[in-house]
Amino acid sequence: MSMVIEAIDDAKLSTTFKVIGGDITTEFKECKIIVQATPKGEGSCLAHWTLEYEKLNENVPDPHTLLEFCIHVSKDVEEHHLAQQPTAPA
Repeated sequence: MSMVIEAIDDAKLSTTFKVIGGDITTEFKECKIIVQATPKGEGSCLAHWTLEYEKLNENVPDPHTLLEFCIHVSKDVEEHHLAQQPTAPA
């Protein structure tokens, strides 16, 4: 799957990605992924993912593999940030 960044909104803490290539383009006319961070205090945020898509026809199933990709990315980002936190002294 190939994507490009379509928009970055610093005020809303959101980034919009547009899918431009890959198997998914054979079933969907358009597909966008929007991720928005909502500050939760103490340096943490909650990620909200939105998938916007238009199927080529009504027989095309919903893009569950794309949703699984978003979940995987969220887990990878969380692991990265947790690894960056200093460990508490024993």
